[in-house]
Amino acid sequence: MNSNIESLYQIAQKPTRTIIGLMSGTSLDGLDVALCEISASGEETEVKLIEFETVDYSEDIKLEIRSVFAKQTIDFQKLVLLNEWIGILHANMILECLNKWQIDADKIDLIASHGQTVFHAPKILHQQEKFPNATLQIGDGDHIAVKTRIITVSDFRQKHVAAGGEGAPLAVYGDYFLFSKKGENRIMLNMGGISNFTYLPTSSNPEEVFVTDTGTGNTLSDAFTKLHFPNKSFDQDAEIAKTGSVNESLLESLKSHDFFTKSFPKTTGPELFNIDYVKKAQAQSNTTNISISDLLATLTRFSAETIAEAIHFVINTSIYDPQTFTIYMSGGGAHNPLLVQWLKELLPCTFAKTDDLGISGDAKEALLFAILANETVSGGKSNFGKLKGIPSVSMGKISFPY
Repeated sequence: MNSNIESLYQIAQKPTRTIIGLMSGTSLDGLDVALCEISASGEETEVKLIEFETVDYSEDIKLEIRSVFAKQTIDFQKLVLLNEWIGILHANMILECLNKWQIDADKIDLIASHGQTVFHAPKILHQQEKFPNATLQIGDGDHIAVKTRIITVSDFRQKHVAAGGEGAPLAVYGDYFLFSKKGENRIMLNMGGISNFTYLPTSSNPEEVFVTDTGTGNTLSDAFTKLHFPNKSFDQDAEIAKTGSVNESLLESLKSHDFFTKSFPKTTGPELFNIDYVKKAQAQSNTTNISISDLLATLTRFSAETIAEAIHFVINTSIYDPQTFTIYMSGGGAHNPLLVQWLKELLPCTFAKTDDLGISGDAKEALLFAILANETVSGGKSNFGKLKGIPSVSMGKISFPY
């Protein structure tokens, strides 16, 4: 037997696996590195978060990624080079974390690498009949495996697309395995650059689970904060937005895109929701001269209303009392007091954070990819029925160190 296959077999048989989950989102802030111990699989999954670190991206790294990120026209050679470069970059970041934590690489069973999304193109956005849903994450898994000498599972989204999904949101699988609980209707709301949520019904029946993107989270607010305040990456604590007022004409224009009238579930990204999208809405609403504080207030309200409207869809189509729903927030938006305040005003639910369930909201996405890698090597096929957007598949490609 090939020694790598034998190693993988032995890892799959272990009662507890030590897995590093990686996540770098559309905000391009850095690489989330979550060191986890995971036991069992599927609905029996148990996770312990041992260490967590966000390794910040330097301005040079951000500039390199932005040269191809969410762009229709790019330098193709740059894309090819970045695929290898980011793999090596992420591998070095992992090794730096292990050194900081004083943990030997040979103590790690698997690395679960999400990669860096550079373009998300579900059919709902590209609208080209002969082409399928598509998405692309770079940061080659073989480079990570060879550099770290740790078996690496990567490129999770492709199996989801191949099985008929849109490649997102993938959090639903980990959310269900980890957070589903009989007796409580839970909505796991992640507000990153793009917002999405998983609905976990009180029945814990996987065939009733629902997941979708809702639209923007922080991506537009972050983009305009950086544009007007080059030394700021985001509007911390909504300090600027809180001094502004919502412009109703602009808000109406922002919400007029047909993405919001398409049926659930659906996915999106900065390919649609970007600076040009806002400028077009401003031109349509004759609001090009509003202040930056009013603009950020309006963009924050835009996120709040579109998130709330999507959650209302689930609440209104369920058989349960709206007041039985608890929303567990995670992602950067959970730290935005204005966004959270408006969500509480718009929704009749109880609000909490995933931290209240024992999982850091900042570490959640990286941890969930560790769960997906665990499923790749030791899980079975969890049956979500024929729910649109949730194929019952195991995801990830395996790269060996040598």
